[in-house]
Amino acid sequence: MFSDALIRPWLDRLREEVPGIEPFDVHTHIGENDPDEFRCTREQLVEALGAVDARGVVFPMHEPDGYSLANDRVLAAARESGGRLTAFCRLDPAADPVAEAERCLEAGAAGIKLHPRAERFTLDHPGLNGVFALADERRLPILCHAGRGIPALGRHALELCGRFPGARLILAHAGICDLAWIWRAAPDHPNLFFDTAWWSPADLLALFSLVPPGQILFGSDAPYGTPAFGLTMSIRYALQAGLSPEQVRGYTGAQLERLLAGQEPLDLGPPPGGAELSSDALLDRVYGFLISATGNMMAGGDPDEVLGLAGLACEVGDDAPQADVCRSILALLEERRQYVAERRTDGRPSRFTPGLHLVVVAAGLARTPDVPLPPDPVPVDVAERAAQG
Repeated sequence: MFSDALIRPWLDRLREEVPGIEPFDVHTHIGENDPDEFRCTREQLVEALGAVDARGVVFPMHEPDGYSLANDRVLAAARESGGRLTAFCRLDPAADPVAEAERCLEAGAAGIKLHPRAERFTLDHPGLNGVFALADERRLPILCHAGRGIPALGRHALELCGRFPGARLILAHAGICDLAWIWRAAPDHPNLFFDTAWWSPADLLALFSLVPPGQILFGSDAPYGTPAFGLTMSIRYALQAGLSPEQVRGYTGAQLERLLAGQEPLDLGPPPGGAELSSDALLDRVYGFLISATGNMMAGGDPDEVLGLAGLACEVGDDAPQADVCRSILALLEERRQYVAERRTDGRPSRFTPGLHLVVVAAGLARTPDVPLPPDPVPVDVAERAAQG
């Protein structure tokens, strides 16, 4: 996982704004064999959660040889974590999933993880009927990958929520594969939830604006993200969308606490509807360049030219209404430049360009101009630069 040191001022400022947050991360992994090259140990995960005083739900990363031993490792990690970790078992519908679920639940698992992309199935797989019946009977949460790399699964998700009202189905990654429409159905399916384990400002702002806050759960996707990064950015998007402090405390931990206890979910009111989202022509320019650079960095490319354009777009003038946001963005880009100069690797596979997380934070700032900022870590100004002769 990448270093959180440069992100902490933003998180600390938000926790001043919303006191009493007790983070409970619904989406973290451990494992050593995932073909995507990411790795995470129990010790690394516990350290990352502890850095923000959070607890976390944990399950195995992709295991091409099956999940029985991997589930045992996750169960042991939870027992050895001093209460920091809660285990979910990961199931393959083609590998006697009900028996594996019952075995793991007896050993201490508190929920189930499904990954249609890795295990190549859809939610209408006949092997899942018994899994959802078990979750319905025991009021268990089932977290299901609903991000990139899969076809839409929303229709099957709604059908399962209707047939098994005691099960709590959590669509991971903001449910982006179906978010364009499924938000309309969410209020009528109170056992359908979405986690925030995703990076895109546009997607997460849409989630917080359109889905009832009681149906949103904080997730980081560690080790792909970190709890500090996920918490910082999701709180910014929640506040920009118009969530209250009580609603923020609910989605960051209190709601998950109830689901794991088999209790009825908190009613945190209707979605805010997006009225608080702002569109600023100058900040939209900055955001566009930063998102372009993010895509470049995810492919391992050199973002310097596009980041240079983002920096120029921030030169709005020291007295401009956008000055404070632009100043923070420029400070982050300078932090990123120094980060790369020190040859840090982010702990990621080499296909990602170092400093990616700082550029994503900068893009998030451009879309959350009404949310408080910490003092700038690097002195910068946003006046028009003088011509160089």
